[in-house]
Amino acid sequence: MAVLPAATKHQAKLLVIACGALAREMVWLQKSNLETNSLWQHMELQCLDAELHNRPKSIAAKLRDKIEQNRHRFDNIFIGYADCGTGGEIDRLLEEEGMQGVERLPGAHCYAFYAGQQRFAELAERELGTFYLTDFLVEHFERLVIKGLKLDRYPELREQVFAHYKKLVYLSQRQDQHLQRAARDAADFLNLDFVHHHCGYGELGTALETQILKLK
Repeated sequence: MAVLPAATKHQAKLLVIACGALAREMVWLQKSNLETNSLWQHMELQCLDAELHNRPKSIAAKLRDKIEQNRHRFDNIFIGYADCGTGGEIDRLLEEEGMQGVERLPGAHCYAFYAGQQRFAELAERELGTFYLTDFLVEHFERLVIKGLKLDRYPELREQVFAHYKKLVYLSQRQDQHLQRAARDAADFLNLDFVHHHCGYGELGTALETQILKLK
């Protein structure tokens, strides 16, 4: 999955290789910041399939391929993933020879960098047994959760997979009543209590801005 950049391939100095689940948010951040900082035009975004969310052990190899394909074209490369269930494989990739200077998003997963590391740690401690959703996961709940976990074909799996969960916490990026209703419906489907926290873009925005400022 690829997202058309604001810059041409000749202008772009920063390549962001990101999870497809972050595409909308990253495009919005780029467009909204262009008015005040023209350096954002030098960012190109390429996304991996969001369905790797269900196959995290494949992420590092896909990232390696993307980096090797694009290394010669860009001054800087940034990885739009946290650890994301890879068990440290992304960090090990970035520690390899030739990967110097390539960084990734902070934290263990998107829930943490959206909420902020400290806030999420407090949230996770206070709300144990929690299943988290972001805007993207709410919008694609049927494809990634229901069908992705085969709950449509084997409804009995729902009780097994979610047996130890008590709450569904929706960490929203946008204030959207439709998404809030859909998230509540997802909680009802999973038979979980519903909690909503609005987070905005959290550390995703600050991490991208840090990379943009390096282009000065």
